[in-house]
Amino acid sequence: MSYVLNDAVAFADESAEGFVAAHRNLVRRVRGGVARAAATPPGQVAVVIGGGSGHYPAFAGLVGPGIAHGAAMGNVFASPSAQQVVAVARAVASDAGVLLTYGNYAGDALNFDQAQEQLRAEGIPCQSVRVTDDICSAPAAEQEKRRGIAGDLVVFRAAGWAAEQGLDLEAVAAFAARANERTRSIGVAFSGCTLPGAAEPLFTVPEGMMAVGMGIHGEPGIETVPIAPARELAELLTARILAERPENGTGGRVGVIINGLGSVKSEELFLLYGAILPLLKDAGLAIVDPEVGEYATSFEMAGLSLTIVWLDDELEQAWRSPAYTPAYRKGTVDLAAAPAAPDEVGGAADAGTVIAAGEEAAAAGARVLKAIESIRNVIDREVDELGRLDAIAGDGDHGIGMQRGARAAAEAAAAASSAGAGAGTVLTRAGEAWADKAGGTSGALWGLALRTLGRQIGDAGAPGAAVVAQAVAAAREAIQRTGKAEIGDKTLVDALIPFSERLTALASEGRGLSTAWTEAATAATAAAAATADLLPRLGRARPHAEKSLGTPDPGAVSFALAVTAVGTVLDAYNLKEN
Repeated sequence: MSYVLNDAVAFADESAEGFVAAHRNLVRRVRGGVARAAATPPGQVAVVIGGGSGHYPAFAGLVGPGIAHGAAMGNVFASPSAQQVVAVARAVASDAGVLLTYGNYAGDALNFDQAQEQLRAEGIPCQSVRVTDDICSAPAAEQEKRRGIAGDLVVFRAAGWAAEQGLDLEAVAAFAARANERTRSIGVAFSGCTLPGAAEPLFTVPEGMMAVGMGIHGEPGIETVPIAPARELAELLTARILAERPENGTGGRVGVIINGLGSVKSEELFLLYGAILPLLKDAGLAIVDPEVGEYATSFEMAGLSLTIVWLDDELEQAWRSPAYTPAYRKGTVDLAAAPAAPDEVGGAADAGTVIAAGEEAAAAGARVLKAIESIRNVIDREVDELGRLDAIAGDGDHGIGMQRGARAAAEAAAAASSAGAGAGTVLTRAGEAWADKAGGTSGALWGLALRTLGRQIGDAGAPGAAVVAQAVAAAREAIQRTGKAEIGDKTLVDALIPFSERLTALASEGRGLSTAWTEAATAATAAAAATADLLPRLGRARPHAEKSLGTPDPGAVSFALAVTAVGTVLDAYNLKEN
């Protein structure tokens, strides 16, 4: 649990402010995260890392000479939004471009990919490398589906070293990818972790047992076994990683990380390293500059992980090179060599002035506001249940992520509506705020959906059933194109497609918006309940698919709750008009 707390919703932002205040000689606050206090030298590729808060020193603690130029900081256990990533990248970009590198989670991939597209559209060269070191999260034949854990440090170090050697963007990305291909990790947990303000941990481990293959967001392990003495634990971890020795890992020199996840203390980690060392020597491996400590944590989770990277000559240079960040220091770095960059005030970028619409259009905007407020209210009511559903096979943060997004959307919608905006603008502003404040997969997809609805509906007046149905169909297409989900993958798409299809069919029959929407919401609710019989094929629940059997998908459930709440608002307006 968190012992030092004001408001759980503000935890990540307040923690970030204190972090910057404590390390002003090394970092500065920028929109979306933090950046080096020094400006990026001309001609040097800027390395931007990032992910959810709650994993310190990942990610902000690794910003500084020798590693990253900036870090996009999402909310607790939620990926940063695309807007946050873009803002950090802009703050550190040089003429040589930007490398984005991050752990391979669905929300991070969605948001960083969108950021990459936007940066390229702005003329900033950009490439991405996803970290996929966790051997328990997907089979060896599907390494591209694996998630990133403590192996982040290996890839970030490689990228930072390559950038500071003056390599171009393509070469920096290739070197970081090489580091990732040669890195393997496995973790165990002895207890779960608790999100700030939550009363219960995301998951529990039975007394005397340990979960093998747990994730740093609280994803359950792939198996639970009795806690073993350090020698046996060392044998388990080492044997499983050595069984996955990369094909190009022909050399005998390796880098090793023993990572603590929060509650396992340094003395215990050193003890484990002492047990692992002879096992690696017996395997013919020589350890180069081992790292024992906390590098990717998960609040108070009692757990640890082993990471091994098979080094070649250049990777060894990167692994041993100097670095100086708030949380990672090696060798000697001249901090006075680079010019300081100007401070930047954090916060959201100015979205521009709202142009007041006509009376009818403004009334439609006010209705949209009521609809979004109804979504906020139902999510506030069901936030704990959505978190419980998500914790069964995922990381348990879906409820709080939806809550952050819905509250931000309602606030932005209220500001737009009070300025006289039409329906399209209110939806667009709500979508931008939802994506920016929620982050994660749900934030990216809900933000995309609302922005698409806004563009399709526009501000001309009060849209009817046919226009709304077309807009929902466009949002569905955008979500599927971006998230790659299909019916049967156990995602919100399983509720969205039946909703959209039913709404379109009823609108084509000439039904009014209120009637058509309410019936479509009923179809979405039934489809969401039916996801209990599915096994997830995408997202964080995929590695633990069998655990979710019998439980509906939280994304589908939250979608059904939202459209049902909107239907109630439409019914109320329909009664007033009749």
